Amino acid sequence: MSKYKIGDLVKGKVTGIENYGIFVLLDDDYTGLIHISEISDKFVRNVFDYVQLEEVILSKVLEVDDNNKKLKLTIKNFDYRIEDKKDLEDKNGFSPLRKKLPEWISEYKKRKETEIK
Repeated sequence: MSKYKIGDLVKGKVTGIENYGIFVLLDDDYTGLIHISEISDKFVRNVFDYVQLEEVILSKVLEVDDNNKKLKLTIKNFDYRIEDKKDLEDKNGFSPLRKKLPEWISEYKKRKETEIK
């Protein structure tokens, strides 16, 4: 049974960038290639504009070659960048914003009142 399936979203580290595509290390066994045609629906002038070496990205599995442990991948049509978004979010989600909202509305109304006078 294959470790990866077509359509899976997988996380991997960019290990190489060539004019024709991006090489990705998925785990100790599998590697993948994102061909230049699978980077964007738009014209890709420079592959280096899309990723950096050692960057961890998401990609989608298009083909699986279990014999050679290689995957054909794509980053078209979704946000492939992995940023530590959880680090940017508060553990309380939106509640800090919810608590500040009345204060911000009050400040806004005060400013508008002073502008009108």
